[in-house]
Amino acid sequence: MALGANATYGVWLAAASRKPEMLPFTLRTIKAIDDRMANPAYALSLITGLLLVWVGPYPLTAPWLVTALVLYAGRLLLRLFGYSPALKRQIQAVESAGAGSTEYAAAARRATLLGTLLVVIVVVIEFLMATMPALWG
Repeated sequence: MALGANATYGVWLAAASRKPEMLPFTLRTIKAIDDRMANPAYALSLITGLLLVWVGPYPLTAPWLVTALVLYAGRLLLRLFGYSPALKRQIQAVESAGAGSTEYAAAARRATLLGTLLVVIVVVIEFLMATMPALWG
């Protein structure tokens, strides 16, 4: 659910770019989905993943698990201190200066870059979780 929600943000924004009057609503909706659905789902995936490690045959110190946990921590920090503030700035810029402003364009570029980086990190974590047990087991 988390990665799927994040993957749709670009589609939402592309659709809204054709109707700039919809951009503030779209950005606020993306923020709501991110805050209320995607991020709680990421937290739940961490909890269930740790439970699986606890009951499973792999030690928490396995290199692929340590790598995934470090990436997860990095993703959390990037989300808290990078993407969330960037998305808030993007919303503020579109509401105050408009979708055609340089202020909005800069905020949108930053949010897009950080959002893309977050998705890449999650895809790498998913890859590690899906392939490494087979390679290490």
